[in-house]
Amino acid sequence: MSTPRDEATSFWNSRYDEEGYAYGAEPSAFVKNSLADFEKGSKILFPAEGEGRNAVYAAKQGFDVHAFDYSQVACNNALKFASENSVDISYQVGGLEDLHYTPSSFDAVVLVYAHFFPEIRKSYHKKLLSLLKPNGTIILEGFNQTQLPYNSKNPLSGGPKRLDMLFTKELLLDDFDQLTNIEISESVELLDEGSFHRGEASLIRFIGQAT
Repeated sequence: MSTPRDEATSFWNSRYDEEGYAYGAEPSAFVKNSLADFEKGSKILFPAEGEGRNAVYAAKQGFDVHAFDYSQVACNNALKFASENSVDISYQVGGLEDLHYTPSSFDAVVLVYAHFFPEIRKSYHKKLLSLLKPNGTIILEGFNQTQLPYNSKNPLSGGPKRLDMLFTKELLLDDFDQLTNIEISESVELLDEGSFHRGEASLIRFIGQAT
């Protein structure tokens, strides 16, 4: 019998096996702005990175980039994208529970539409916190729980169809309660990112710093 992870892996392999980049080739504007003041050589982790649009951008800025995803197809596409842009990224296939990153080794962890199953979300977020160096930064962009009506009107606006896989301010503040200098915002914006982030969407963005 297949597990939720098996089903998710199959879904994402299928999604990323389609022609073109599912979520476009351009990085998130929020990620670009958030990384603008980081020093070159900073070590950055991109969980659930998909086809590498943000990881490749970061590598082009001179960062030491690491990424992972359940999907082998995503990994293959991301490595091809990196090669086309003449940069190197370290990309592993698996979940956080499979991989062995060194604690306190990353300057930043960047989560872009990384919506985990509710039964693992909090533990995943806590483990990601443990990977940050002192003063390291969590950067997160995702869909708010108020996204569902937008998703219903236009499925291409993106995001999980399950309320318990979407974010709220309270949920993020609880998951990342060890962080300081927190900035958090909510907005409704028009997405135009590839084939599957199109139309109005309810977004939430979060930045926090480890002590």
